[in-house]
Amino acid sequence: MVKKKNLLLAAPRGFCAGVDRAIQIVERALNKYGAPVYVRHEIVHNRYVVENLEKKGAVFVDELSDVPEDTPVIFSAHGVAKSVPQEAEKRGMFYIDATCPLVSKVHREAERHDKNDMEIILIGHRGHPEVIGTMGQLREGHISLVETTEDAQKFIPSNPDAKLAYLTQTTLSVDETADIVSILQKRFPLITPPKKEDICYATTNRQAAVKKLAEQCDAVLVIGAPNSSNSMRLVEVAEKIGCDYVGLVQRAHDIPWHHLSDCTSIGITAGASAPETLVDEVVKAITERYDVTLNEVVTSEEHITFKLPNVLET
Repeated sequence: MVKKKNLLLAAPRGFCAGVDRAIQIVERALNKYGAPVYVRHEIVHNRYVVENLEKKGAVFVDELSDVPEDTPVIFSAHGVAKSVPQEAEKRGMFYIDATCPLVSKVHREAERHDKNDMEIILIGHRGHPEVIGTMGQLREGHISLVETTEDAQKFIPSNPDAKLAYLTQTTLSVDETADIVSILQKRFPLITPPKKEDICYATTNRQAAVKKLAEQCDAVLVIGAPNSSNSMRLVEVAEKIGCDYVGLVQRAHDIPWHHLSDCTSIGITAGASAPETLVDEVVKAITERYDVTLNEVVTSEEHITFKLPNVLET
């Protein structure tokens, strides 16, 4: 067993501006309106965050039908189909939309393309809340989902005369998405891309950072949840670089010590919905077991913040 370890922390890592905004929305709503405040679906995909908000009085539910009358309800950062706020308005509910502004941008793009009678392809993962929300901005059948390069090769427009446009989920693998886009552009040279890249800055930056880690480390630990798309993409990116071991951990108690015993360099990063508290917890557990030299690998800096809804600013 190698007792001396070089521990490298990716920067940037952890919370993005959209996640930070969504959590602030729940906390400010609790302060302003008092507990309980209901949240439709997990506000972000991290159990630690969700459980902390539950302790403060947030109640997480699957559907609006689970929300009592005259109680504030918040929509998660992943976005919702148009039918959700429509149902809330029909019931006279007070709701606050915590959808990440970068996800909302994709929603508006979908609407714009649809108004221009374009056939829309959404590159994303079936069943993910963000994909459900984006596809739910339009009538059923107006957006086609493409998940893989094979899907891109097989895609056939429903109207051969229609103009095509593509959008993407904000938390995809940058490299895999580029492969899918390349196929679509080769098959449909006139396809319209997003005006500005749909994959968000935080996803792009964290994937670039984990690549640097994987190049320098024997093992990489990604702190995040298995239902977090951006966290799982970090695992995949590090694996493709060829790192000996890459693992997803939610808390320090998940650390796979048997994979780390012979490593000399260990990289640590965190998905965009994982708080720095969990990074500190994992680092502390490793430093208690090994003689550690700690360094940060900085690939970019982030200074982005998003405005809170007006109703919570007063």
